[in-house]
Amino acid sequence: MVSWIISRLVVLIFGTLYPAYSSYKAVKSKDVREYVKWMMYWIIFALFTTVEVITDIFLCWLPFYYELKIAFVVWLLSPYTKGSSVLYRKFVHPTLSSKEKDIDEYLCQAKDKSYDTLVHFGRKGLNVAATAAVMAASKGQGVLSERLRSFSMQDLSSFQAEGQASSVTTQPAAAQHRTHTMMRSKSETGYNKASS
Repeated sequence: MVSWIISRLVVLIFGTLYPAYSSYKAVKSKDVREYVKWMMYWIIFALFTTVEVITDIFLCWLPFYYELKIAFVVWLLSPYTKGSSVLYRKFVHPTLSSKEKDIDEYLCQAKDKSYDTLVHFGRKGLNVAATAAVMAASKGQGVLSERLRSFSMQDLSSFQAEGQASSVTTQPAAAQHRTHTMMRSKSETGYNKASS
């Protein structure tokens, strides 16, 4: 555990921060030799970081694994060994030069496929969102129509009751008296028949 922490600190400080500052100095001074030196380092360091992810999973149980990583980073940076320059010139540059066209073609195809995939999934996402919106609107419309229908029935029944009350009040006084007398006489006849 201690080896892992020390290894991470060394890689972070000496493998990333120091070279980043040195690259800044190279850019500031506009020295082409320094540019080339640090570009070679960053290419090797990118490869190291990629390989490190895999080796950390499978080889971390080896004795002195983390110590070897520390030694490798120091070797890459050392101005005496020029490790990054050696690895770049002997292995990386010849390999990339011979496979450059294939890599460029693959990257172009991957870019096109990723764009097509993005468009495809974007359309699917929009279709799903549109379908969800339509379903929500239709469910909402059903609830709304039921609500309006229930309000309509209540409004009609209250309107009919109000209509009967207003028709009674809008009749002339003589007609109202006649209607009232007829209703009373009917109820009295019904009362008399019931009592006999």
